[in-house]
Amino acid sequence: MSTHAGRTARTIITAVAAAVVLVGCNASDAGNADTDGRLRVVTTVAPITSIVASVAGDRVLINGLVPEGTNSHTFDPPPSVATALSEADVVFLNGLRLEEPTKELAEATMAENAVMVEIGTEVLPESEYIYDFSFPEEEGKPNPHLWTDPTWAIEYAAVVRDALSEADPAGTKVYLANYEAFEAQAERLSAALRADQESVPEGDKQLLTYHDAYAYFAQTYDWEVVGAIQPENFEDPTPKEVADLIDQVEAEGVPVIFGSEVFPSAVLEEVGRATGARYEDTLRDDDLPGDPGEPEHSWMGLMRYNYVTMINGLGGQAAELAALDTAPAVQDDASYPQ
Repeated sequence: MSTHAGRTARTIITAVAAAVVLVGCNASDAGNADTDGRLRVVTTVAPITSIVASVAGDRVLINGLVPEGTNSHTFDPPPSVATALSEADVVFLNGLRLEEPTKELAEATMAENAVMVEIGTEVLPESEYIYDFSFPEEEGKPNPHLWTDPTWAIEYAAVVRDALSEADPAGTKVYLANYEAFEAQAERLSAALRADQESVPEGDKQLLTYHDAYAYFAQTYDWEVVGAIQPENFEDPTPKEVADLIDQVEAEGVPVIFGSEVFPSAVLEEVGRATGARYEDTLRDDDLPGDPGEPEHSWMGLMRYNYVTMINGLGGQAAELAALDTAPAVQDDASYPQ
């Protein structure tokens, strides 16, 4: 966590901890704070919220914390978040040091018998941590973007299933059925991805991105992450780093540079002009397509959109992916801050 983020989180914790003690005590009777008896669950980034909602169905009240389109790595939770955390029965974080200020605030404000689940930290052994361009090992923060890989997203859903079943044993069969429906959808997404990526010209499954959100995806589906322009401090790279990247793009013949709608980058535009590579600036890291309540506004919709963008951008045809139904198998009533 950056020094600034750490100071901000500690300031918020100091300001709100005393104010929420009574609220936290009242919330300690898990599930009973709401009149219909449903669990109160808090999540962080939108893809995590969507996965949790896919498993939880209508048995759980879900409150996402991180506004869509926000840089989740630098998000400092406002004091108002403390109330939601103090009332939660279960808090789901991605973990892997993605949301440290929110984690600190949760630890200070959650009710005594509430549960915090760091999903990515739970499923990914340290031996499989990936350190890379945006997440160098010397900083101690592994790449946290497991959810861009369907095989890991299924593991996420399994953790959610188990955590909700423990908190709400009466809902175990519902959570299992919802998990199995999500698993089947994710497996269909994975199969369509594997089929469509075969249409990309040989040697062109290369990703040069602004933010390195596809390291685990690339490992599973045999893509090459050429580089990521965004360094670990989330500032623009030095002129020398830009020059080195231009040389690399020219040497490897990278056809497309993938930017992000959340992280606009004049640097990537410059690299594209200098090398002749096309600049595609519409990838989404954790900003779901469409509006809450629409079928595309889901983890499935997000990943299908990104895979189609990458495959089409690199000269392939994403017909199998385009034909997929991405609507969640259960209704998603989670709160997604915009």
